[in-house]
Amino acid sequence: MNRIKNLNNGVKYMLFASLSFAIMGAFVKLASEHMSSLEVVFFRNLFGVLIIGYAVYKKPMTHIGGKPFLLLFRGMMGFSALLAYFYNIANIPLGDAVTYSKTAPIFTAIFAWFFLKEKLSASAWLAVFIGFGGIVLIAQPGAMGFTKYDVLGIFSGIGAALAYTSIRELRNYYDTRAIVLSFTMVGTFGPIILFILSEFIQVPELDFMMGKFVMPSGIVWLYVIVLGLLGTLSQYFMTKAYGETKAGIVGAVSYTNIVFAIFVGMLLGDALPSMMTSFGILLIVIAGIMVARAK
Repeated sequence: MNRIKNLNNGVKYMLFASLSFAIMGAFVKLASEHMSSLEVVFFRNLFGVLIIGYAVYKKPMTHIGGKPFLLLFRGMMGFSALLAYFYNIANIPLGDAVTYSKTAPIFTAIFAWFFLKEKLSASAWLAVFIGFGGIVLIAQPGAMGFTKYDVLGIFSGIGAALAYTSIRELRNYYDTRAIVLSFTMVGTFGPIILFILSEFIQVPELDFMMGKFVMPSGIVWLYVIVLGLLGTLSQYFMTKAYGETKAGIVGAVSYTNIVFAIFVGMLLGDALPSMMTSFGILLIVIAGIMVARAK
């Protein structure tokens, strides 16, 4: 009975986290109508710094450290992936943007095999190829190849995967809060640097990482506050979910995030995914679950 209860708790926590992530995406989309995606990333991470900073103040961190460059790398990859992810949320259907980001476990398996020398089973390799098939079906590249949104979507998965892979090594040296703080700190100060550079660099192709700071007003403050709170809340419940039951089960349940995102996106005016896109999404979900089960 206890095992069933724990399983149910883990599933419930991940379902809540997935729903929170999807609703956060809706507020990212709403906020992006009034400011650049760079500024949305700034506010998302500023909340994280304040909350984690307070947690560290209440209970100081204890760890051996010794991997500062890897810690910085984790922060940079997480920040870059979030820039690409939020830019796509602002410009393409929410379900598509979330699906691209959910390719991260597939890329994580590849990077863990390449960098950490972890063995991949035959089913894991099959999952990788199925996942890439899903990416192609969603992107549907034409004669000109992948679009800017496709490239950024794929990068949002790759960047997140590199961040996750580095966490596997970092958790042996650092307090979990230090690892999270490396991401939120880079994600807070990085945009400030880019805001300054944006005054001198005006290249349309770089609009996903450039932008001028516009002080929020009125309802926009509600958008940034809610997305900051939901982002933190979803991270919290996702962490609790992985602490309650097996990672493979929780990882599989996390793909409900795509379903929630499609539904929330439709409420905001997104069209229902085409048959081809739906099949691509299904392949990525199958691939992600296969990788999760292999772990």
